[in-house]
Amino acid sequence: MKKARLTEEQIIGIPQEHEAGAKCADLCRKHGMSEGTFYAWKAKYSGMTVSEAKRLKALEDENAKLKKLLAEQMLDMAAMRELLQKKW
Repeated sequence: MKKARLTEEQIIGIPQEHEAGAKCADLCRKHGMSEGTFYAWKAKYSGMTVSEAKRLKALEDENAKLKKLLAEQMLDMAAMRELLQKKW
């Protein structure tokens, strides 16, 4: 996965700058990002603190790991089921 150029503090600070009165186009040009990225971050991080964003990231990572474990377990179960259904 691609590493983000900006930290959580910076990502949270950008929508806060917009709320303070900065224009979207100026912020996007200043930080080198697209307006789509800005609005995605605004939807996701608006009203969050840095600690909440770090907690959200940790939960998303844990959720991804659990989904991967579940998928592997289901694959193993399907393989075992297929083996047991074969007639010897």
